[in-house]
Amino acid sequence: MPLETQVIYEFENFRLNPADHSLLCSGKPVPLTPKSFEVLVTLIERKGLLVTKDELMKKIWPDSFVEEANLAVNVSALRKAFGDTPEHQQFIETVPKLGYRFIAPVKAVRNGDLPDAAATPRQATQAIQTAPVSTHPSPVLPKPEPVQHGGALPIRVLAITAGVLVVAALSYWLVLKESSIPRVTQEPRRLAILPFRNIKQDPSSDFLGYSLADAIITKLGSVRALRVRPSYAIEKYRDQVVEIPKVAADLDVDTLLTGNFIRDGDDLRITCQLVDVKSRNILWKGAFDLRYQKLLTVQDQVAEQIIQGLELNLSSSEAAQLKLDEPANPLAYEYYLRGVDLYARSDFPLAIRMLEKSSDIDPNYALTWAYLGRSYNASGTFQLEGRDYYRKAQSAFDRALALQPAQIETRVYLANFLTDTGKVEQAVPLLRESLKTNPHHAELHWELGYAYRFAGMLQESVAECELARQLDPNVKINSSALNTYLYLGRYDDFLQSLPRSGELPFHLFYRGFGEYHKKQFEQAVTDFDRSFELNPSLLQAQVGKALSDGIAHHESKGLAILRTAENKIQERGVGDSEAIYKLAQAYAVLGDKTSALRMLKHSIDNGFFPYPYFMSDPFLDGLRAESQFTDLLQNARQRHEAFRKTFF
Repeated sequence: MPLETQVIYEFENFRLNPADHSLLCSGKPVPLTPKSFEVLVTLIERKGLLVTKDELMKKIWPDSFVEEANLAVNVSALRKAFGDTPEHQQFIETVPKLGYRFIAPVKAVRNGDLPDAAATPRQATQAIQTAPVSTHPSPVLPKPEPVQHGGALPIRVLAITAGVLVVAALSYWLVLKESSIPRVTQEPRRLAILPFRNIKQDPSSDFLGYSLADAIITKLGSVRALRVRPSYAIEKYRDQVVEIPKVAADLDVDTLLTGNFIRDGDDLRITCQLVDVKSRNILWKGAFDLRYQKLLTVQDQVAEQIIQGLELNLSSSEAAQLKLDEPANPLAYEYYLRGVDLYARSDFPLAIRMLEKSSDIDPNYALTWAYLGRSYNASGTFQLEGRDYYRKAQSAFDRALALQPAQIETRVYLANFLTDTGKVEQAVPLLRESLKTNPHHAELHWELGYAYRFAGMLQESVAECELARQLDPNVKINSSALNTYLYLGRYDDFLQSLPRSGELPFHLFYRGFGEYHKKQFEQAVTDFDRSFELNPSLLQAQVGKALSDGIAHHESKGLAILRTAENKIQERGVGDSEAIYKLAQAYAVLGDKTSALRMLKHSIDNGFFPYPYFMSDPFLDGLRAESQFTDLLQNARQRHEAFRKTFF
């Protein structure tokens, strides 16, 4: 719009400019959502007249089905910005059951209107800010009189000319000032989608609670205006009555989606509500009644309502991304959801069975293959299934990438698999490429820090993992530990990075491991023994139990546990060379140098080569006089330096 035809509205100490979508209060920007801004402009343009709710709904949401509550939420946001309350309505008046009107006096100013040329600079500025809209033509300045007496201009002409110059300069200055005001840029919404509660408490349909939330989380992952908490962060809220402020603080979010479902035969009813945590306003609530066979449509419907409820404007690429990789077969989709739920419960063998059934029925859904690869990898490592499962994992990831090359979940899971199986040099480029288009994806940063740790880039590893935790305080909280703190001797930081509550065997081992480093042996024994008691098949728990036996001077018992674990690792070709390194550490502490060197070699050969850590690890002090140890460190150093040269 040409500058001279732009209208700016002023009321009280506010200044509204529809052309550049700004609202200022005493010169300072007032943040408003796009829809709230549209409501405000519509009310002001009607000049104190009533605008009905129907009119506003049709104008603000012309092509969408939106509940009337959305309009009330936006009006409430405007009142909050103006300092209005339902009892004291100075700006926006509610006409019960009808609509709203803007009741504060408004002055409309056209940018082209200028004050009297003879005004002082201060008067000129005030006049430009308060002048009413004029429809009269601009005055024509008188022509200058001829030059007389040696070319001197009359004083009246000089005054007019000076006035014009002052006005022009002031106009130019005001335009520059207006354009220099910083635009309000809204921070992305931080959203958590909690597991849906099963009202009927029917065990056969319990899987829907977590897996439907996971499907919606995955669906919204490409929306840049959102920071959606990943599925592993919300898993602990299964079947719980949540306290919204407490959960929001725990997950560091400002928006929550909660919901219930009830299945009765082939009928399924899902109810949801989207809550703004700070204001406690319900941004959207709705219910879906559908046949169970239509289950695969739920993720799309809920995702669409979240986008509308939060008034997000999607780019064309984001809108297209939301339509990618739609599940096609209802039965295959149910098996997929069951597999997702079982993986979250760490029942990897049964998760694999469900996901394999899903892929047999519908082989063209990429997420099924991504989760199948992830499940094979987890079983290969945690269940000690080894090389056969790693081959299956690689094949599943290849299928997922062939179907959807850019799918971020596949890339995250594949990168973790590559690092675990000795291919860290392949994981890093994959992660860096993904971060170019997803720079705020916490799990990508975490996996990059994980890969750097394997290669000995310790400071870089800490930086990536700390950034990941800033983006999402719960990133990989249940399945990974920030071991780089240990490698740098930052034992207190390591212990503080672990969850402070709960009794997962994985966490208990690492708490004991940190305490062992600090020589707090009594606490370490308690945590090691409890970890082993809860899950004696977990490799880390076995290492912890061996160290506990060593503290009690039962070295032979500890060594027997380590040898049993090593035999299974060697027999089945188990990966995760960092976990295997802990076997080398435990062997060294318990005095079996030969086995310690053998496991150290196995670890380095299979992709774990943090040379700077090897040089300082106190667990290896008993090996440093051995000639084989020197050779092993040289191998680790060469690969570490080659990695650093390639990637840094």
